[in-house]
Amino acid sequence: MEHRTLGGQGLTTSAIGYGAMGLTVAYGPSDKREGIAAVRRAHELGVTFFDTAELYGLGTGCNERLLGTAVKGFRDEVVLATKFGFDLSAPPQGFDFELNSRPDHIQKVADTSLRDLGVDHIDVLYQHRVDPDVPIEDVAGAVKELIEAGKVRYFGLSETGPQTLRRAHAVQPVSVLQTEYSLFERDVEQLFPVLEELNIGLVPYSPLGRGFITGTAKPAGQYEGLDMRNIDPRWQPGNFERNVEAVDRLTDLATAKRIAVSQLALAWLLAQGGHIVPIPGSRNPKRVEENARAAEVTLTEADLAAIDEILPEGGFGDRYPQRSMPSWV
Repeated sequence: MEHRTLGGQGLTTSAIGYGAMGLTVAYGPSDKREGIAAVRRAHELGVTFFDTAELYGLGTGCNERLLGTAVKGFRDEVVLATKFGFDLSAPPQGFDFELNSRPDHIQKVADTSLRDLGVDHIDVLYQHRVDPDVPIEDVAGAVKELIEAGKVRYFGLSETGPQTLRRAHAVQPVSVLQTEYSLFERDVEQLFPVLEELNIGLVPYSPLGRGFITGTAKPAGQYEGLDMRNIDPRWQPGNFERNVEAVDRLTDLATAKRIAVSQLALAWLLAQGGHIVPIPGSRNPKRVEENARAAEVTLTEADLAAIDEILPEGGFGDRYPQRSMPSWV
């Protein structure tokens, strides 16, 4: 698989990564054995970038432990990314946990992640969400100390705006920004000039619109338990039907190219710049293979124009309920 360089500090990964959140949270019941098989199949296909977070274990560490178990046999061949930024000791308000990016907490979370992953260093450590109560300079300084101690190699930010990126970068160079980016969600494009100026890579999460751009979406209320799609505005009546229509049109375009619609969507992301590495996640090894093969797809100018005609400004509906919307600063 093609490899790409993210940022100016030497981070190199496969063009397609793997997002591990769905192994344990957000998308209904999961099976550990299937999840491990999916991660290992991704590695067999050339994927070298695997993304997790403290949050994905909801305070139990289960997501990091599962990923650590899956990659144990080839840990030195891959890039492992995880995140800090929440106080998981406090009960959440719905899906919302309290923020905590105090330097002492960052140190504690990093040590816990090292233990749960079963590794001696974390390749990429992200601040998961900006904490308005902690200056970003203090956050960057804490990660810099971890890098100097050999516990972390690269610094990342998530859901961060231009001011914060600049201030953090001045203390410790930021290698990657992670945020939602897909045919459905285009807001991050406004940050492209800053990313180019500072030489920061972009890691899109939910690159398939949280699974909507696979042709398998069901209306809100038809998913089990705490599946986040039950409250996602894009799955609500009105938005749902318009998004289904758009995916149907994208599917027709993909079928004409003899590829899956998910591959079309991932290839579109890769075509937006060489500094972009999307991290689709799936517990299904066959889906993992489908996603990885997207790196082999080349889109023509005519393809890109047709896609933009279908979704010129993204999908229909916000990406979070209003109370949960991140604020970029």
